[in-house]
Amino acid sequence: MGWTKGLELAKVARRDGQHFDCATWLHKARVLPKEDFRRAVEKELMGKEEEPSELVYFKVYNSQITDIEQAIETAVMMLGTDKSRGYCLEMICADFLAEAHLDTGNPEMLLNSISRYYRFLPGEQQQIFLENLREKAS
Repeated sequence: MGWTKGLELAKVARRDGQHFDCATWLHKARVLPKEDFRRAVEKELMGKEEEPSELVYFKVYNSQITDIEQAIETAVMMLGTDKSRGYCLEMICADFLAEAHLDTGNPEMLLNSISRYYRFLPGEQQQIFLENLREKAS
């Protein structure tokens, strides 16, 4: 077993303490590929499976950093502090796309943007949104 799997294993061991099921987790570490093992640990710790992800790198100039950070921090305040910076950036981009497609008159893209927003609303707010739509439609 390599050090990366060992780091993942330590996360579960630290959480479980005396109740850590060493044999089961060592077996998983030996038989699963590194990425599958990382996902198994993530699922164990978070209670859900994480969506596949990718790191995205791009260059920004020092003069742009203030605006970018301010936009992300504003999104954090609006969306809640439990949201990741990636999620906040996605919502900023979705907002931009929705606004852009209002001007171009592309209803397919606008519908796609609205659907993405809807999907990220908590269940209660989804219901309120649907009720508001029904009221405006009648």
